[in-house]
Amino acid sequence: MRSIQNILLAFFFSVGLSAGQDTHQDMDMPAQEKPNQTMPNMSGSTMSMESHSLIELLQKHATAGTDAEPNSTPFEMFMTTKGSWTFMFHGVAFLNDIQQSGPRGRDKLFSTSWLMPMAQRRLGNGTFTLRAMLSLEPATISQRRYPELFQQGETAYGLPIVDGQHPHDFFMELAALYDYKLSEKTMLSFYGAPVGDSAMGPVAYPHRVSSAEDPIAPLGHHLQDSTHIADDVITVGITHGSVRLEASGFHGREPNESRWSIQSGPIDSWSTRITVNPGLNWSFQYSIAQLHSPEVLFPNEDVRRMTASLMYNRPVRNGNWTSMLLWGRNQSLSDGNIGNGYLLESTLQFLHRNYAWTRIENVDRTNELLVGENPLPSGFTERYFTRVQAYTVGYDRGVGHIPHLSTAIGAQFMWYGVPDVLKPIYDSQPLGGVVFLRVRPH
Repeated sequence: MRSIQNILLAFFFSVGLSAGQDTHQDMDMPAQEKPNQTMPNMSGSTMSMESHSLIELLQKHATAGTDAEPNSTPFEMFMTTKGSWTFMFHGVAFLNDIQQSGPRGRDKLFSTSWLMPMAQRRLGNGTFTLRAMLSLEPATISQRRYPELFQQGETAYGLPIVDGQHPHDFFMELAALYDYKLSEKTMLSFYGAPVGDSAMGPVAYPHRVSSAEDPIAPLGHHLQDSTHIADDVITVGITHGSVRLEASGFHGREPNESRWSIQSGPIDSWSTRITVNPGLNWSFQYSIAQLHSPEVLFPNEDVRRMTASLMYNRPVRNGNWTSMLLWGRNQSLSDGNIGNGYLLESTLQFLHRNYAWTRIENVDRTNELLVGENPLPSGFTERYFTRVQAYTVGYDRGVGHIPHLSTAIGAQFMWYGVPDVLKPIYDSQPLGGVVFLRVRPH
């Protein structure tokens, strides 16, 4: 795996140099795929890359891993060609200031971000893709977390992260993909990544359009899509018509606190997923995984995870509307303890430069919340014991006229349904707010 890492790193360094020398050529997909495209103008409208089939959508690989959204989903990105290669680049960066009330409320200035360079070309009867996903969060989120009431997952300084969200790794993905067309309606796909996204869950929250304007992670992240950064991932998939079946093997441990490095380990976990895109505007997935020792503080605990999601995307005049329903479930294989997370999120783009969104969650929480930012007591057993509701509404508007950049200023407001057992710790009505500047390639 180490040699694969070195090859991929060297390639993406050269890709960056090549793309930088040739950024104003014809912007198109590889020659074998010519989807309907509406190129952006400088007023801030998005690029429409509507796909007419699930196979056409998957060949573009505009999201992390091998995930799929509805065929009509739009993306904003740079695209250029150089010889037989097509280069693409997209991503987003937020500069955020968060304020929270209550005994555990905190405030912080921080930045969240991800950047995706990608290169594609025709190879035989298929499409070969090399892709990286990078994040500057290890440098822009101090103390290995940003404040988020009721959030749980992973560690910082050897302690569980409680009421905070960890930064992403600098290397979120380094992957090679090959899609081989067996026939007009059938495609065989291969995915290999020293660090990447397994076939588990929907598109992870940083990359899906339904949460594209929300800079804060969902509370259900570690019940639903946390395997979007996994080590030593191998995935095989078969797509026929509107249905895709996939299976992955990967290393199940969550990323450690060293956010700048690439970890590795044995392939000890697996996942499988079915995706169905029955029309242009709909996408459904169901997935199940068995994760070996995902949490460093509980090394003897394996977890079985299941997720199901339904996404709907609808282009509207001068904008777009996309929504998702998501369920995630973790079951400890040590003691059978079960936690569930339910999410509804929706983002409406209107009049080109305006975005409004909401996120509603109903999520089980463990007794780590009672411990807080303290060492776990001797013999501590983590268990789901209560449920929290979280509500978010937000709005931003595009500002400025910077070439090839879409910039917006926005804010969102969060409030919570707190169970009685947690009111003495959190107060009965804790609140949160975020103001931010958002920048993405356009």
